[in-house]
Amino acid sequence: MTQHPFSKFVAILGRGKTKQRHLTLEESTEAMEMLLRGEAEPEQIGAFLMLLRLKEEAPTEIAGFVLGTKATFDLPDGLPEVDLDWSSYAGKRVQLPYYILSVLALVDHGVRVFMHGTEGHTPGRVYTSDVLERLNIPIADSFTQAADSIRKDGFAYVPLEVLSPPLRDMINLRPILGLRSPVHSFTRMLNPFNAAATMVGIFHRGFMDIHAGAAQIMDEPAMSVFRGDGGEVERRPNKPTQVWTTRGTDDPEVETWPALLDDGHAPKDEDMDITRLARIWAGDEDDSYATGAVTGTMAIALKTMGRADSMDAAQAMAEEIWAGRDKTRIPAARG
Repeated sequence: MTQHPFSKFVAILGRGKTKQRHLTLEESTEAMEMLLRGEAEPEQIGAFLMLLRLKEEAPTEIAGFVLGTKATFDLPDGLPEVDLDWSSYAGKRVQLPYYILSVLALVDHGVRVFMHGTEGHTPGRVYTSDVLERLNIPIADSFTQAADSIRKDGFAYVPLEVLSPPLRDMINLRPILGLRSPVHSFTRMLNPFNAAATMVGIFHRGFMDIHAGAAQIMDEPAMSVFRGDGGEVERRPNKPTQVWTTRGTDDPEVETWPALLDDGHAPKDEDMDITRLARIWAGDEDDSYATGAVTGTMAIALKTMGRADSMDAAQAMAEEIWAGRDKTRIPAARG
């Protein structure tokens, strides 16, 4: 029987402790392109993803998977300029997704944001698409619609099933395989419209150097990665936050942003009432944790974009933007 063309990648990863190795950048790119073109068998997909999970991805593999995925995108001509790419793939289960208010405040301030993510892969979480729908904010169903939305409103959210249906299928293998796969990692770095700066939130602390290394390999203009609340791009205001920022091929800058609240304990939000986000935006409800999460997250984004040159200056700018937001911009959320 003729050997399947994709089998070489499974063999590289699974040859045993002494012979297995990481994929090169070129191999990773080719493998992902084959996966997304439907040129691998289901058995190969499962074996490939779990072998990668077992040994953990290398920066070259993450970078190659991103490049391979981007090569399959059918983008419209004349893309709009985007300031910030914001990934959202984890969902929230302990606190409301305050990062959405951070994004909307930046957009209100004139920052153009391309946001992308997925939902439903882990039960019991609140996802970005859930919130946007409740806040009556449209979700793009194509790259063309996303481009039009950014030109018109400065913001677009595109679900993973629009970016790449095969990747959405792979993420949905989590309950079948029992573990997260590399898809959960590299999708955060896709940056489809080539924004000038990228924000990445992760859950596991050990992945910051992997994402930073991948950004260096791809010569990303600016990318910040940190361990955000629930794995989202959201600073926890009650705890110090270590942020890794890369600019091009330079070594990462590692900074520890201080806690913004004196009380280090934040009780679980038992209700997870999405309508509170609209009330907090409108100023009808005051919540120090929410305000800290919103402005603290914005501050990291502002420094990543180069709009502030220090943590203190970024935090002051974020607080000024939040205080000056258009409080009528978000209508009352649907119950």
